[in-house]
Amino acid sequence: MAVTLQYLVVRNGITKMTFTDKKEADAYDRLLDLADQIEELLATGPVELNEQDREALALFLAQSQDKLNGLSKKKPAREKEKSPDTVKAVA
Repeated sequence: MAVTLQYLVVRNGITKMTFTDKKEADAYDRLLDLADQIEELLATGPVELNEQDREALALFLAQSQDKLNGLSKKKPAREKEKSPDTVKAVA
């Protein structure tokens, strides 16, 4: 018989996920913490969402944090430079 360690991520008395690796369990717990914070922020926003939609959106945004961080680092696309003959002087 083998002995297996399991790490449970529990929120409000409900087991959300089971892991065999402590690092993975901690990472998922941090993800849920971030989702909770995002959900609180969404609740104060200008768009009314029901609780289920707000939770789903918050979890999606938390899972997408790397992509969101990458967006802030990208430079905006430059507009095509106009050739000198299309520029008009304003008097």
